[in-house]
Amino acid sequence: MTANFPKYVDIDYEDGEGEDPEDYPHVQDRIEKAIEVTRKGLEEYENPAVMWTGGKDSTLTLYFIKEVAERFDLEVPPAVFIDHYQHFDEIHDFVDHWADEWDLEVYYARNEDIGDIVEEQGLTPGDEIAIEDLSEHNQHHVREILEYEEDEFPFLLDTYVGNHLLKTVALNDALEEYDIDGVISGVRWDEQEARADETFFSPRHDPDIYPPHDRIQPILQFDEAAVWEAFWNFVVPDTVENFPDDGYVPQSDDDLPEGVEQEDIPISPKYFAGFRSLGSEISTEKSEEEPAWLQDLDGTTERAGRAQDKEDLMERLRDLGYM
Repeated sequence: MTANFPKYVDIDYEDGEGEDPEDYPHVQDRIEKAIEVTRKGLEEYENPAVMWTGGKDSTLTLYFIKEVAERFDLEVPPAVFIDHYQHFDEIHDFVDHWADEWDLEVYYARNEDIGDIVEEQGLTPGDEIAIEDLSEHNQHHVREILEYEEDEFPFLLDTYVGNHLLKTVALNDALEEYDIDGVISGVRWDEQEARADETFFSPRHDPDIYPPHDRIQPILQFDEAAVWEAFWNFVVPDTVENFPDDGYVPQSDDDLPEGVEQEDIPISPKYFAGFRSLGSEISTEKSEEEPAWLQDLDGTTERAGRAQDKEDLMERLRDLGYM
């Protein structure tokens, strides 16, 4: 990491303070802000990377990065994919496919200590892992940072210890390994209460918690409906040959334009199947049978299919470096 970080970046950390999606009423307003933030992020940071989960928000963010890089002759940064060992198989397939299509370099961030224990002991999600079996690095996080006092914890992503070890520790280790100073992420104001006060450039500078870096957040101003509007009006038509550019919205995977298959579209098949959030195979359920973009986005909760115990811990998890 550059010794004088963050002094070498010229960033307004208050940009977006006190705002919400209603301050960006039209899709063009949201897009213009996303372009502005993305360009600033690509220009100001020496080693940026984009967090890519295979979900709609991070894929939309990646779309803006690719468009801005091409327009302003900038480099497309590498993507960081956190492999927490409990993904839907379709997520891995989606990321592998589109990384190849878009010629992306992908860093796979894993807590390999946990992965090795799971493999060696033949564990499945929900099985207990003994704290004493963990590496010194992971034991430090469990005992000193989380102040967890039990002798075991369940191998589950959507719990306090599991989420921190499988996602946050994996991410922070990757930031350190690859010397990443700017993390471009697809979080949104409306997604969770813990994210409602975020700004477009958010500092993470405490070396006792994480490798010092900034979060660059170009799509804070999008709500769920606006994300899908952007996909069907811009992302998909710009990506898929022969796809109508007049805002055509398919009603199912059988309702795609002639000559277009589901795998041609940069949208996870899980959204076609009715999922609105893609947390983990173990703890995420579909919301409805119809595709995510056709559901009652205003009257229902986007993350209702996610395990609530993790959602209730979001504020504490974010203080430790969670996205």
